[in-house]
Amino acid sequence: MGDHVDLVLDQWHERRPDLDVSPMAVLGRLSRLSRLVEGEQRRTFARHGLDRATFDVLATLRRNAPPHALTPTELMRSCMVTSSAITQRLDKLEARGLVARAPSDVDGRGVVVALTPRGYELIDAVMPDHVATGQRLLAALDTAERAALATTLRALLESLEGADG
Repeated sequence: MGDHVDLVLDQWHERRPDLDVSPMAVLGRLSRLSRLVEGEQRRTFARHGLDRATFDVLATLRRNAPPHALTPTELMRSCMVTSSAITQRLDKLEARGLVARAPSDVDGRGVVVALTPRGYELIDAVMPDHVATGQRLLAALDTAERAALATTLRALLESLEGADG
């Protein structure tokens, strides 16, 4: 028994036996998994009125130490987006009352972004569902398999984006 990627690999072996298509075994599966995972996460976030981008900002603020506040630049780096993208996200979140911008105590010209009580409540309500979605998606793997996969994926990511990625 195999999956769709096995079929693709078999077809390429028949048509182009001169090519080593073994990278497709990993990259094809990663691509298919990415689409499946993103779809499941999108549904989870939507149940709470969020999308991936807004979840990312709220979760980034929440996982930082109280008072759960960062500068827009720190958020931009953590969320790995451009300054215009983070500005758009913050505008939407602020309009919904989920974050608030305030002058920085450290830099009078700077701004910090903090979770509001409403934002804090929302991200705390979303997180158990988000974790449950992850548990469901990884249910076919035992604890040792999950750990091995996480280690392997970390090594690949570090090789492609650098250890500070």
